[in-house]
Amino acid sequence: MNLSTAEKLIAHARAEAEKGGFAVCIAIVDAAAHPVAFARMDGANIGPADVSQKKARTAALFQTDSLQLGQAAQPGGAIYTLEHTNGGLISFGGGVVLRDRNGTVIGAVGVAGATTEADEAIAQSVAASLR
Repeated sequence: MNLSTAEKLIAHARAEAEKGGFAVCIAIVDAAAHPVAFARMDGANIGPADVSQKKARTAALFQTDSLQLGQAAQPGGAIYTLEHTNGGLISFGGGVVLRDRNGTVIGAVGVAGATTEADEAIAQSVAASLR
């Protein structure tokens, strides 16, 4: 993941959020979960800034979308309390793995600040833009 690509992905996410009337925070990390780019749209709350970064880190560290991980992280699930590992993770929608055209993981995007469903849709749209 390079900065130029990350900035294009953030622009895509912003456009998708604006279509829905949302102001969100968007984090892009590389395949090792290191930050590459971040944006907090005008009008976005402050709290989702941390949430977006944790969503992206979660997806990158486990190479699995945060929504999918969340299904197994429920009480009684195989990875219950996953959120308390790796300095804090998120196990609900909005963190999506980013793959290049060859299917290689290049990073992840985290979107937070809209509804969970809208966060997930925006993040999935970002991932689809790479294909």
